[in-house]
Amino acid sequence: MKYRTHSCGEIRKADVGAEVRLAGWVDSIRHHGKVGFINLRDRYGITQILVKDDKLLNKIRELGHEWIIGVNGKVLARPKGMENPDLPTGEVDVEANEIEVISRSEIPPFVITDEARAKEELRLKYRYLDLRRHPMQEALIFKSELYQAIREYLHSRSFVNIETPILGRSTPEGARDFLVPSRLHPGKFYSLVQSPQIYKQLLMIAGFDRYYQFARCLRDEDQRKDRQPEHTQLDLELAFIDEESIFELVEGLMKHIFANLLGMELVIPFKRMQYNEALEKYGTEKPDIRYELFLSDVSQIAKKSEFKVFKEAEAIKCVKWKGDLSRKELEELDNVVKGYGLRLSWLKYKEGSFSGPICKFFSAELLKELEVEDKDACSLLFVAGNENRASLALGGVRNWLIEKYLPQRKEYRFIWIIDFPMFERDETTGEIVPSHHTFVMPKNPKQLEDKPESVIGKLYDLVLNGVELGSGSIRVHNRDLQEKIMKIIGFNEEQRERNFGCLLEALEYGAPPHGGIALGLDRLAMTILNKKSIQDVIAFPKTLTGVGLLEGIPSEVDDAQLNEVHIKVKSQNSTEKK
Repeated sequence: MKYRTHSCGEIRKADVGAEVRLAGWVDSIRHHGKVGFINLRDRYGITQILVKDDKLLNKIRELGHEWIIGVNGKVLARPKGMENPDLPTGEVDVEANEIEVISRSEIPPFVITDEARAKEELRLKYRYLDLRRHPMQEALIFKSELYQAIREYLHSRSFVNIETPILGRSTPEGARDFLVPSRLHPGKFYSLVQSPQIYKQLLMIAGFDRYYQFARCLRDEDQRKDRQPEHTQLDLELAFIDEESIFELVEGLMKHIFANLLGMELVIPFKRMQYNEALEKYGTEKPDIRYELFLSDVSQIAKKSEFKVFKEAEAIKCVKWKGDLSRKELEELDNVVKGYGLRLSWLKYKEGSFSGPICKFFSAELLKELEVEDKDACSLLFVAGNENRASLALGGVRNWLIEKYLPQRKEYRFIWIIDFPMFERDETTGEIVPSHHTFVMPKNPKQLEDKPESVIGKLYDLVLNGVELGSGSIRVHNRDLQEKIMKIIGFNEEQRERNFGCLLEALEYGAPPHGGIALGLDRLAMTILNKKSIQDVIAFPKTLTGVGLLEGIPSEVDDAQLNEVHIKVKSQNSTEKK
C-alpha cells in the first residue's frame, strides 16, 4: 500500500486538479454542518482537508486528535479571500473522496500546539508527543543541518572523522565519571569518557594531523540550563599548528555555518579579550558583550568610607544601574550575591541626593567621587571581598539585570577569551589544581617551579552571547614537561603512570606540536535558535536532577544482574560496608 504521494507541507497551487494521497496526524477538526475541515499534519507542514461527502462527514465525527489517517482527494484552489498566508499550503485544499483510519490515539495528556503550555515534567514524560510540536521538530532538524554543514566544511579542509572509545579509564580530573563495572574482570571498572582528550592526542601522535568527531560526552555533574549528563561536542584536534591556526579554523567554520544555515555574513576575526580583562569588565569568563553594562573597581574610593566591610575588603566592585530598583529587587540581587558567599551593598541616587543603608558611612565629598550624572536616577550596586570572587558575584548581578530588564538583542556577538591562568587554588584544600586540565602548554614555562599560579596557559574559550561554546588549548607534546605539570598538581609517579601512562609513553615516540578545541553543539544550536535550555534542542533529555522521566531512569536492577558484575548495593540506612 502506498500511504502518500505527497507530504502535508508539499502541495501548492500548481497542483490544483491533481489526485493525491496524504497521511498524517489529525491536528484539528472543524464541523460546519454540510462541510467539515481537517488540518492534517506531518513534520513537513499542514494541509487542510475539505470534507463534503455525507458518509465522510459522519466518519470524521468519530476521529480524534492525534489519530493517523490516510486521505485520497483532489487538490482545489481556495476561494479568493479564503487563502491562509500563514501556511505554505494555504492557497489550496484537498477535497477528500476517501478517508482511512491508520492508527488511533488515546487522548493526549496535553494539547500539542506550537507553544509549550504543559509543565516541563509532563512534556519530558511524554517526550514523543512533545516532539510532535513544530518548534521541537524545527530545532532537531536544524541540528541535523548544522552537523551536515560542519561535515562539509571540515572535509573540504582534509579532516578525518575518527570515532574514539566511550568505555575508557577513570581519570582524577574534571567532573565525576560514570562508572561501568566489568563482568569479566571482577572488581574492575570502565569509565564513560567525559571527552576524548587522551585519545585525540594519541591520534596526533599516530600521524592523523586533522581529526574531528561528533563526540558523546558523559559527565556526572550538577545540571543547569546549558548542561546535561550526556551531550554532544564537536571535537577538533590538529598537529603542527598554533593558537592562530585554531582561531582561523573555528572562525571560518562559524562563518560557513551562519552563511549556509541563516543567510548571515559574520564579521571575522572575532574580538579577543584576556581572561583578567573579562573578569574585571564583565565579572565572568563568558561575557555577553551585546550589552554595555560594565563593572568598575571603586576600591580606592570605598576604602576611604567608614563602612567596615569596605575598609577590610581586598576589593570593592560596583555596577551603576540606570533606574530605581525596588526593595524586593535588591533582595533578589542580594540572594544572587549570597550564592558566591558575599553580600550586596547599595546606594540610590535621585534628584541630586544619595540614599541607602550605607550612605551614612560616606562623606559628601566621597559620594561626589562616585561620579554619578545629575540627570540620571540610578542604583549603585557594590560587592566587596576577594578580587576574583567579588568580580564573579557582581557578574552574576549583571547577568540578572540583563536577563530581567534589557530587551533581547537579536544579534550574534562572538568573542575569544584568552590567556587563562593554568592553575588556581582549591578554596577548600588550598592545593594547586588545574584551571582547565593537565595537558595545557604553558606560555611561560620557566615560572612553573617558582610561581606556578602566575603561569598563563595557551588556553582559549569561544563565547557567543554569554554562552561558552567551547574550550581548547595547545597541548604539551613533551613527556618531561607533561610530568612536571602533573607533579605541580600533586600527582606522584604511581598516579601518573596509573592514570596517564599510555599518553606519557606515547609522548616519547615523536609527538608533534598539536592542539584543538571542543565545541558544544547543543549549546551552539540553543544559542542560535534563542532557546532557553539545551533541553529544547535534545531529543530525549534528562531533568535538572539527571532523571529520565520517559524511561524511568535511573532505575534499580535485579540481584541477578548485580551478581553478574560482582556488585552489592548498600542500603542508604545501612552503616555496614559491603
